[in-house]
Amino acid sequence: MNKKHATLFKILLALFALNSITLYLYFSSSHHHHDNRRDTTAEGFPAIIPHRGPHLSKPWPIIPSYLPWSLTSNVPSKSCEAYFGNGFTKSADVLPAKAAVRSGSSWFRCHYSWTLRSSICEGGKIRMDPGKIKMSRGGEKLEDVIGRTEDEEIPEFEDGAFKVEAEGRGSRSKTKKLVGEEFLNEFLPVGNVMKHTMRELVRSIVVVGETDFTCQEWVEEPTLLITRFEYANLFHTVTDWYSAYVSSRVTGLPNRPHLVFVDGHCETQLEETWKALFSSLRYAKNFSGPVCFRHAVLSPLGYETALFKGLSEDIDCQGASAHDLWQSPDDKKTARLSEFGEMIRDAFGFPVNRHHSDKTVSGHYNILFVRREDYLAHPRHRGKVESRLSNEQEVFDSLQKWASDHQECKVNLVNGLFAHMSMKEQVRAIQDASVIIGAHGAGLTHIVSATPNTVILEIISSFFRRPHFQLIAQWKGLEYHAINLDGSYANPGVVIDRLNKIMRSLGC
Repeated sequence: MNKKHATLFKILLALFALNSITLYLYFSSSHHHHDNRRDTTAEGFPAIIPHRGPHLSKPWPIIPSYLPWSLTSNVPSKSCEAYFGNGFTKSADVLPAKAAVRSGSSWFRCHYSWTLRSSICEGGKIRMDPGKIKMSRGGEKLEDVIGRTEDEEIPEFEDGAFKVEAEGRGSRSKTKKLVGEEFLNEFLPVGNVMKHTMRELVRSIVVVGETDFTCQEWVEEPTLLITRFEYANLFHTVTDWYSAYVSSRVTGLPNRPHLVFVDGHCETQLEETWKALFSSLRYAKNFSGPVCFRHAVLSPLGYETALFKGLSEDIDCQGASAHDLWQSPDDKKTARLSEFGEMIRDAFGFPVNRHHSDKTVSGHYNILFVRREDYLAHPRHRGKVESRLSNEQEVFDSLQKWASDHQECKVNLVNGLFAHMSMKEQVRAIQDASVIIGAHGAGLTHIVSATPNTVILEIISSFFRRPHFQLIAQWKGLEYHAINLDGSYANPGVVIDRLNKIMRSLGC
């Protein structure tokens, strides 16, 4: 190799080394700083979010019944899609996102559903002052707050409990409400709710200038702000879970959001599912001072979901598979409740592709008897549950004997004492059941997590004939049977006869 070639080789070697070092530094920097990401929550108007602390949001799972969510205006009113959350098609930009991106100020919008007559509202750069929210601290152990009144737990908002920052607004400007009564009546109507806490929260929001927008803490990740009423009742809590899930999907959150309970309720075992479904959980009063949210979503009350409205409105929807609806959309069918049930099962680490045939182990069929038992539910509860089946123990004992004597196949009767089981254990019992039987009661709401081909048998007292669980079964496409009692006494022979017919239909 001559001198000229040797020099050229050294130059090329040096360039290669320099290029390698540059690439290493680039990818190393990208790997460590990719979380200084763009926030696309103000749809179409990205803004840089400074990174503060680790990214701890849980990803969305892959579930078989998932169908895309959209904010397009072509979802027909009163269709199944509209009833089950994909109908928030009317939007109002109170503080436009485009201006917020330009100035670094706040943005705020509401999405209204004509069908549900409620809104999902969201905004960026929103300040909450817990000191201006009158309520108990929340999150306490139940035994520490026995006797506390409900009024102490439901929030009351002073003006300025929530603040947003507007471009060009001086610190000495007169306090201005974000929205007026006309907006509240249009987007957050009271309806049949005696105290609409989400409406009152939005009413409390005031617009301030930059110098009046100070924060003791920043929450960088998307966060749901939730107020609850009947927080210790499974049925009503499931409506809250569903509302929170829908709000997350409608607003297009890239990961499962964090939660802040803007209420003063104590801790219950139902929080186990809240924590499993979402990324984290805090109570508003647990913040020591004013806290600012980079992106906050206001979840509607559970009373405004199809699960609750179906008790007074005719929601004529049938459960169908997501695959069938993807191939042939049908306004009278839905897979949304199956999607939600799979979300719950996945949150606890259970498989989401199971059918009845997968649940029989060595020819065993699980029959889950959901029991009602005494337990202390909330500070005003005496620990006694109202009986919906006066001879429940007699029925259970008869079923135990029937199961042990069953000749055609092996039947395992599961004693569903849910009040003394963890939420994960309850969901496991539901997903493993071929047949779910029980008296009308909140525990049956767990059938939202039942797998396809599960059969439901509800025993209904003449004093509690309401369609809660028949509707959930219908909206999930589950086979449903009912034994309507004259009073609250069930003839064990009648229950066993009905179960025999169901088992024969399952091939047993």
